[in-house]
Amino acid sequence: MTTERAAELLGVPRTNVPNMESGRSGISAERVRTLASNYDCTDQALVEALAAMAAGRDKGWWEGYRGQLRDGFNDIAEMEWHATRLRIALTVHLPGLLQTEDHARAVFEAVIPRLSPDDVGIRVAHRLERQQVLDRPNPPELDVILHEAALRMEFGGPAVARRQLEHLVRVSERDTVALRVIPFKAGGFPGAGQSVVYAEAAVPRLDTVELDSTHGPEFIDSEAQLEKYRAQLDAARAVALPPDASRTFVQALADDL
Repeated sequence: MTTERAAELLGVPRTNVPNMESGRSGISAERVRTLASNYDCTDQALVEALAAMAAGRDKGWWEGYRGQLRDGFNDIAEMEWHATRLRIALTVHLPGLLQTEDHARAVFEAVIPRLSPDDVGIRVAHRLERQQVLDRPNPPELDVILHEAALRMEFGGPAVARRQLEHLVRVSERDTVALRVIPFKAGGFPGAGQSVVYAEAAVPRLDTVELDSTHGPEFIDSEAQLEKYRAQLDAARAVALPPDASRTFVQALADDL
């Protein structure tokens, strides 16, 4: 269907359609259903999931950071908020959702080019606000795989690192959080050099993978790539310690500091 025809069906200017389809402008749940119907989309679960996201698009807390941070920061927050399950595998850094304020501050203070104190403060505040997703009535399931290298990085010094490790231990006791550690002695494993966040959505077709890079987050949603990262996460999980042993492992590292 042409852009002109889609715009006619919605009763909007032609330029509105590509902006709505790409997420650059808002769209109502009603218009999502209208487009889906006219595009012959028969996957009702997908349509309703998209409609639910459209209905809440402008209500997220992250909207308060528009203009203060690059869009990628808010894209991550929105992705986490809509996820039903988050599978994370990191080898050097800790997940933003599990960082203490002091640890997060030390991470942002190490960014190149250096950030001003105000910019560091904004990024830390945003990162801490992201963590509210874990405290809402129906939080997403969080399955985290961390390499021992990430646990031994002393951002902010030994005292900050110890408090961070003790925080990981406490959070890992939640029913919705599973923390798994890959010790050095486990050797190599698939995806050892990547930081991967796999966000499962209400329907599989809306799943998204987020990859960290020095120039910002990258988002992947093609089925072939999603399948690859699911397999990669499964393989990493297979070599990781189970949650109870992982919790003991992290506590031992904290005790050594």
